[in-house]
Amino acid sequence: MVPGSHEEGDPEEAGGEPIPLSALQHAVYCLRQAALIHLERLWADNRFTAEGEVLHAVADKGGGRKARGVRRVMALPLASKRLNLAGVADVVEFPGEPDDPTPCPVEYKRGKPKLHRADEVQLCAQGLCLEEMTGIRVPEGALFYAETRRRVRVPFDADLRQLTEETAAALADVFRSRQTPGPTLHTSRCRACSLKELCRPETVSRPVKTWRRRMLTGLLKEEAP
Repeated sequence: MVPGSHEEGDPEEAGGEPIPLSALQHAVYCLRQAALIHLERLWADNRFTAEGEVLHAVADKGGGRKARGVRRVMALPLASKRLNLAGVADVVEFPGEPDDPTPCPVEYKRGKPKLHRADEVQLCAQGLCLEEMTGIRVPEGALFYAETRRRVRVPFDADLRQLTEETAAALADVFRSRQTPGPTLHTSRCRACSLKELCRPETVSRPVKTWRRRMLTGLLKEEAP
């Protein structure tokens, strides 16, 4: 299943429908990956994506419950008109009710915390949506990683907010132009990408002059007596 397919929003018309929240995570990891998935509609499962689908199965059922004084709402639809984003939060907690209605988005991830900020940007985007929807400032969220079985607190500071908004703007430009960007410069990320065979980063990254030279050389050899 294409990630984010349960979310509202389809960039089929440039600048029209909202961008799926899940696309921001892909864009931070690799803007080309985000375009292949959400613009060209390409997708391929691997072990990592399969584990992610299983992890989200419970949260995607929706509903809410209260435990230890904390109200939890699962599969909560979110949207931001300002950033043209829409999607679904795994869980939104309201730990301070009834005195403090400040929401706290919680995103479930397979694996463990990563060196890049893709997960944090997706979570921060959920926080920005909640702020616009509720009128309440959302200071932080949390990421729960299945491998470590630990929750990581993520403050929505100025740097993360800026990165999130810049990522949303970059995605909007991609969808508006309908041009799929070239591969990421972080080539180590390609190894774990389920789209590697569809993306073919080595071929795409090959300079045009080099490719043209090889083609001409081949044609000359064929024409030589």
